[in-house]
Amino acid sequence: MRFKLKKSKNLIKNFFKVDKTVGPPDRVLMVTSIIIIVFGLAMLSSASAIESFRRFNDNYYLFFHQFFRGFVPGLVLFFFFLNFDYRRLRKYTVHFYVVAVILLILVFVPGLSADYSSAKSWINIFGLSFQPSEVVKLLFILTLAGWFADRGIESNRDFWNGLVPFGILLGIISGLILLQPDLGTLIVVAIIAFMIYFMAGGRIKHIIGFGLLCSGAGAIMIARAPYRAARLMTFLHPELDPQGIGYHINQAFLAIGAGGFWGLGFGQSRQKFAYLPEVIGDSIFAVIAEEVGFIFSALLIILFLIIFLRGLKIIQGIDDEYGKYIIIGVITWITFQAFLNIAAMVGLMPLTGIPLPFVSYGGTALMSLLSALGILLNVSKHAKQS
Repeated sequence: MRFKLKKSKNLIKNFFKVDKTVGPPDRVLMVTSIIIIVFGLAMLSSASAIESFRRFNDNYYLFFHQFFRGFVPGLVLFFFFLNFDYRRLRKYTVHFYVVAVILLILVFVPGLSADYSSAKSWINIFGLSFQPSEVVKLLFILTLAGWFADRGIESNRDFWNGLVPFGILLGIISGLILLQPDLGTLIVVAIIAFMIYFMAGGRIKHIIGFGLLCSGAGAIMIARAPYRAARLMTFLHPELDPQGIGYHINQAFLAIGAGGFWGLGFGQSRQKFAYLPEVIGDSIFAVIAEEVGFIFSALLIILFLIIFLRGLKIIQGIDDEYGKYIIIGVITWITFQAFLNIAAMVGLMPLTGIPLPFVSYGGTALMSLLSALGILLNVSKHAKQS
């Protein structure tokens, strides 16, 4: 009995053992991420105040909900993955994909599924809401990273051994996300997948061909869904129907325009008073621009860009292909999702409901992003410091 207990303690100790042979996590990436997270929590506390009071008679209800149910558990996961040797995750590649598929299926199970708007994107377990698609983003990154690393670049470049299996893996995940339906998440997942495939040696002609096929499928989806076609028309002509389908984007323009260079001041947004829809979700950047102005909004964009560029820099110092694919997946997730969100708010892209990473309300999203950030910084510890 004592022997088994001692053996169990050793297993636990080895599992959480910190690898002292590696260097510290990348400081630039760490500091940049901390600034975005702290800034995001501050702006969420402001953006959510009115809705919190209206729904719960407490100005900070939604903020504390995000803090204790999203940030705190996310911080625990962040430190766990920061110290857990990421290379040990590679042997669970197949498991990650299976779990991702199961999670996406669960949203259709009666009794578990929770509908918000017209989408089946949530699971309700014992009163706790959970959004599987946010977890799937990380699981799919780990799946593709392990799968491509195990096969090697030459196999990845081949049509039948590379592109076709990749298309099947992406197709299953995409199909389940489309059934929800959640076009915004699908766009993010597809961009992540294509970037990892490109880094793994995918041929440009294969990527372009597959991309055109996906674009054609997207065009059919838009044509078959009136609300998607209406969003596209609003993007092309935002001045049309400002009180109807164009209301959202026009209110976002008013918020951004009102902020000017320096903003109206923290907490002074007018548009969050029931004028701008989704102020704590995909519209939060408009509130940021209104309260802190163009200068600080531009600095936020620069911080996201630094994450991407620093990630590319770290890749140059990594010898492990698995680590490289994880990095490109995570930095693509964070920065391209941020770009898509901000671009929609300023009228450069149609509205898709994509949240702003580390800033928009959503506990599952914040936990998943902090977990991914922990793995990213873990990989950076194995890179040549520069």
